[in-house]
Amino acid sequence: MSWIASSQSSRRSMAHVKLKGVFTVTAKGRRYYYAWRGGPRLYGEPGSPEFVASYTEAHADLRTADASRVRGLIEAYKSSAAYERLAPSTKRTWAGWLDRIVNHFGELKVAQFDRPEIRPSIRRWRNQWEDRPRTADYGVQVLSHVMSYAVETDRIGTNPCHGIKSLYKVDRSGLIWSDEDIAALKAVASPEVGYVVDLAAHTGLRAGDLTRLAWSHVGSDAIRITTSKSRHRTTATIPLYADLRDLLATIPKRSTVILTNEQGRPWQRVNSTPFMTAKAKALGDRDLHFHDLRGTAATRFHRAGLAVNDIAEILGWEESSVEKILRRYVGVEARVQSMIAKINKAERGT
Repeated sequence: MSWIASSQSSRRSMAHVKLKGVFTVTAKGRRYYYAWRGGPRLYGEPGSPEFVASYTEAHADLRTADASRVRGLIEAYKSSAAYERLAPSTKRTWAGWLDRIVNHFGELKVAQFDRPEIRPSIRRWRNQWEDRPRTADYGVQVLSHVMSYAVETDRIGTNPCHGIKSLYKVDRSGLIWSDEDIAALKAVASPEVGYVVDLAAHTGLRAGDLTRLAWSHVGSDAIRITTSKSRHRTTATIPLYADLRDLLATIPKRSTVILTNEQGRPWQRVNSTPFMTAKAKALGDRDLHFHDLRGTAATRFHRAGLAVNDIAEILGWEESSVEKILRRYVGVEARVQSMIAKINKAERGT
């Protein structure tokens, strides 16, 4: 939000100053103003000299943030190449967490995070959200990235977040969509939702990449698309195997992008209300997520006997992490079946 503050320099002249980023909160019928989200409170009425003065002072303090304190560390991190490399969606999600970190730890010296006694403080901060363990763990994840930056820039020696156990415990190994699960969902969903699910299961692409997948990405032998997660530095190359060709042939060409919704417009979010409604109706409270369709694709490629480096190229993953991802998504049964198929093939000499 921006405010236009007016100050009278003389009876005949008026100067206008545009104040950017003012954050407004309404509580118990009163409005409170802050220099920015998570920033210091502003005083006076918007446009008054007192209001402008408190805004100016807050931003002067921000520009001269003490680099030895966490508040200054956060500002330095936001200006770093490490932060710049983050995807825009990640920055939007992290913004609120960085504000929470500043609000809680901002005045502490960064050097205090080099001491073992800081770890209980981090756990107490995290435990504000212990009733939402995934949320709590996400906060520690963001703080850990900030502390990793502190280590890389020689502010501290070790990352105090390393070794703090997660609150959220789940083993998603084997939690993949089976052919029966997909058939059940498609039976109660619109054809457009069915196309989304089928294409995710056949390509392994992330939801964000599926929404921008265009017909121009489909070549004579493969789908090639840069991945948004890598900020388009990595290209996913999905071979046009028979089942994938057949699926693409059934999807109507209504737009330059492949997936369109019931109104014929490109999907903004494929993991959307129509998908969630159909999943709930078809599968009840089964713990299957949209991103588990990537595990379905990984299983398909693994069972086909593709090597780790081949699966990495198809899915646009780092080769060094493919084994870990396969352990997470591809259940023991799938790996055993793949081994049986390879042994049988070797014994037959084919």
